Amino acid sequence: MKVYDFEGMVLGRIASRVAKDLLKGENVVVVNAEKAVISGDPQSIIKRYVERLHKGDPKKGPFYPKTPDGIVKRTIRGMLPWHKPRGRDAFKRLKVFVGVPKEFEGKERIKLEDANVDKLRCKYITVGDLAVALGAKKRW
Repeated sequence: MKVYDFEGMVLGRIASRVAKDLLKGENVVVVNAEKAVISGDPQSIIKRYVERLHKGDPKKGPFYPKTPDGIVKRTIRGMLPWHKPRGRDAFKRLKVFVGVPKEFEGKERIKLEDANVDKLRCKYITVGDLAVALGAKKRW
């Protein structure tokens, strides 16, 4: 089992690595999902996610999450072959948490150097701030 720490990591870069590990058959746990960042202008990112949120029919979908763990999970799901059994099985091996649960506090966590936010030279927004802007209640 691999435990990834998303604190201060660019969401798309580290999510692609998680998706590859899931397709290899690994069980993956993601902690600190609310501290991942999305690069770009914060207002345009919020606008894009709000448009996604209001797309379609409220009863029939498509459904998009508002919580930080749901946003991260949906991002990883988008990198998997979701419509094939291989992708569905890989997605079942993923667990995403806001913060660090007690059972994973002492375990070694993976942080990728090439996905670090310190390398960004542009604006960014954290997934937690995005979730609050979408209407999620701040519980982290």
